[in-house]
Amino acid sequence: MAKTIRSKGQVALCQALVDARIKAGLGQDELATKLRCHQSLIARLESGQRRVDVVELVVLARAIGFDPFEVLAIVESATEPDHRI
Repeated sequence: MAKTIRSKGQVALCQALVDARIKAGLGQDELATKLRCHQSLIARLESGQRRVDVVELVVLARAIGFDPFEVLAIVESATEPDHRI
């Protein structure tokens, strides 16, 4: 898998995070307050400038209120089958 921030899977993950946050009625600043981080970190995660690891996905899911397995399914379906490490 090429470690690109512009892979289809990564783009799908970022969009899923944005969609979940908006659906929850949270702004980036409100989510940052809940997570005790800077709003700029949320912006970097959502724009794909910074990758999200699995633990961070779980933390985001709890803070926003979405099922991380649903997001993983979205990412899995968007990731090319021949993507290499």
